[in-house]
Amino acid sequence: MIRVVLVDDQALIRGGFRALLGIEDDIEVVAEAANGEEGLALVREHRPDVALVDIQMPVMDGIEATRLIAADERLGGVHVVILTNYGLDEYVFNALRAGACGFMVKDTEPADLLQGVRVAARGDALLSPAITRRLIGEYVTRRPETAPPPDALGVLTNREREVTALVARGLSNDEIAAHMVISPTTAKTHVSRAMTKLAARDRAQLVVFAYESGLVTPRRG
Repeated sequence: MIRVVLVDDQALIRGGFRALLGIEDDIEVVAEAANGEEGLALVREHRPDVALVDIQMPVMDGIEATRLIAADERLGGVHVVILTNYGLDEYVFNALRAGACGFMVKDTEPADLLQGVRVAARGDALLSPAITRRLIGEYVTRRPETAPPPDALGVLTNREREVTALVARGLSNDEIAAHMVISPTTAKTHVSRAMTKLAARDRAQLVVFAYESGLVTPRRG
């Protein structure tokens, strides 16, 4: 059973999401909150698989709540998915850097929302190739406020660097396996090792790191 905490200051949004998620046999909404501070407390109490967190909320916004969740070792199994009205914007970028595993717009199709929750719960990439390309085009082309040190990639083997670059291009484990002519299990192992060495919470963080470190550069056009 996938356990979910909803964090959004709009009761109507929470109600809609709860109704949609609640009819699924494998998903359970265990709690909901109207601001980031309440949401953080409920996440600490329930330790859900997924926290759906709005960005702009009173008392504590979603970015700060995400940062605090990601920084708490006891909440390592909680995957934060950012909810936004606007798609990719500066708030979303900051939330991804703070530790969110991905994001969804609030008017997403119901089937996409359900799939997103299941993908996030597995710990897989919630950033699809199309979303990754948008992320790259609108975010990584900007100079980040802080970047990894130049020698940060030194901890990776050549295989791990190659895998990290492919993750940054939006490839799934199966696609990485096909590209490198290895098994999906081996591809997943390389990705996991790269994430561990770079202290990346999830694949979204790995994408950000790959571009900020210069391992991969945005494709033009």
